[in-house]
Amino acid sequence: MANSQAFCSQAKVDLMNGKHAFGASVARGDTTKDAYKAALYLASASRGAGDTVYNSTGEVSGTNYTAGGVAVTTGTAPSLSGTTAIFTPSASIVYTNVTLATAFDAVLLYNDTSATKLALSVHTFGSQTITAGTFTLTMPTHDATNALVRIA
Repeated sequence: MANSQAFCSQAKVDLMNGKHAFGASVARGDTTKDAYKAALYLASASRGAGDTVYNSTGEVSGTNYTAGGVAVTTGTAPSLSGTTAIFTPSASIVYTNVTLATAFDAVLLYNDTSATKLALSVHTFGSQTITAGTFTLTMPTHDATNALVRIA
């Protein structure tokens, strides 16, 4: 089965239960936003809406890639664009000087602060391999049409 782009189904419930904090003004009794990470997955993996937590099954491996992926910069607070709630990381997601010889085509964003590493969303792109190079996922415009995470 192939990877499929999706906002993870369980993440919708997790949001309603206050288990994700993208901004510092949260109602969980603290004022600290959660840390998020981005892990890359092989084209042969099966990541998608059914993911509930980060796991390494199907994750890429290679030179200078650390299991679990890289930190996601969350300097832009969630906001409204019209009636759509939006969130986009404030910087590109960058994997520096990696060699990933087996084709990969998906990234899983997950909550690294949560004890169980709650999955948030899977994003797919064209199949890639890379040899001793930098792989960059450029973030879209932070608006209702393009934001990485949109809840209408």
